[in-house]
Amino acid sequence: MRRLLRAKDRMDADSQEEWPVARLAKVSGVSAAHFARSFKEAFGVPPHRYLLTRRIERAKTLLRDTHLSITEIAFQTGWNSLGSFGRIFRDVTGESPGELRVREMAAQHQLSQVPHCFVSAAYRPDLTIAVSEKRRLDANDIGDPS
Repeated sequence: MRRLLRAKDRMDADSQEEWPVARLAKVSGVSAAHFARSFKEAFGVPPHRYLLTRRIERAKTLLRDTHLSITEIAFQTGWNSLGSFGRIFRDVTGESPGELRVREMAAQHQLSQVPHCFVSAAYRPDLTIAVSEKRRLDANDIGDPS
């Protein structure tokens, strides 16, 4: 577990970097296959999905708390293209980065009395299924007349 936590901590600290399974396994000192299996077993999601969650969390914070452009936020949080960032952000959160920013800026933030851990948990994206699987399920719902 210590080895997995070491890799998870590295992803948390530098989520904007590329973290292929081979690199994470090297940080942990285990094989790539063993690392991927163990990580999913320990944390409930594969390493890539965990990294996406961290990137989306960071992007949401920057959208809410800064006036950086959406392009700057996309590149600061580790995305290689604005299109990928926007598409995956919408798939995960249900709204575009611009829509989230407008909604968050319009809302009065009275969260200072709520413990930070609860606020963080509420803003954490739900990635229990892969983004591609979510798209497929959404497409099936559109085609279903009921």
